[in-house]
Amino acid sequence: MTTERERLFAELRRLSPKVTGGLLRMRQVTYRDAAVAAKYKLLTAMVVSIAIRCEPCIRAYVRMVYDKGVSQEELIEFLEVAMTMQGCPGEEWALKAFAAFKECVSGQQAADAVCCVH
Repeated sequence: MTTERERLFAELRRLSPKVTGGLLRMRQVTYRDAAVAAKYKLLTAMVVSIAIRCEPCIRAYVRMVYDKGVSQEELIEFLEVAMTMQGCPGEEWALKAFAAFKECVSGQQAADAVCCVH
């Protein structure tokens, strides 16, 4: 089943293939294993998502790090970075990431975990 967001993105991609395709290629290159393992780049992106308070991005990056085999202990250490850098607001948004991780562990797929995964 295609969501309205997916339909809109497909239309935008058709109307702006160079930019949207460029973003897709940039993500593919950036989040690959290289000198730094992909999971650490994705964990960093998750922390940035917490900092900018983008819940769809948080959920998407949590799903991606889970799919890369990140342990709960690794996730918690990166959530600690987010909380240390932002204090109480960081803690609140880190809780959203932790809840999304627990959904992944329990086998639930978040419906809104689509940011940056096109």
